[in-house]
Amino acid sequence: MAAISQKGADFLLRSRLADAERGDVEALFDLGVIYSTGRDGVGVDLIEARKWFNLGALSGDTRSQQCRAEISYEMTAREIAEAQRQARAWLGAGQAGQRDAA
Repeated sequence: MAAISQKGADFLLRSRLADAERGDVEALFDLGVIYSTGRDGVGVDLIEARKWFNLGALSGDTRSQQCRAEISYEMTAREIAEAQRQARAWLGAGQAGQRDAA
C-alpha cells in the first residue's frame, strides 16, 4: 500500500511540474508548499521551495510573495542566492524551450 501512495505522490509532483512549465501560477505556489513542508513524500528543501515561491511571486502571486518572505528567515544568504540562481535558470530554460517550439 505504501508503494501505491508513493506512486500517487510521484504522479502529483510530476503533474504540478508540468503545470508549472505551462505557466500555471497555482502550480508554482503548490510546488513551493510541497518543498517547504515536505508534503507528498518530498523531503523539505528550502532552496527548492524558495525557487518556486520566487517564480510564483514574479507572476504576481501574493501568497508566493508571503511564503517566500517567511521561509527566508530560516535560510542563509547563500541559500537564498542559490534559490534565486535556480529560479533564473528555470526561467532561462523555459524561454529557450519556447523559442525551440516556435
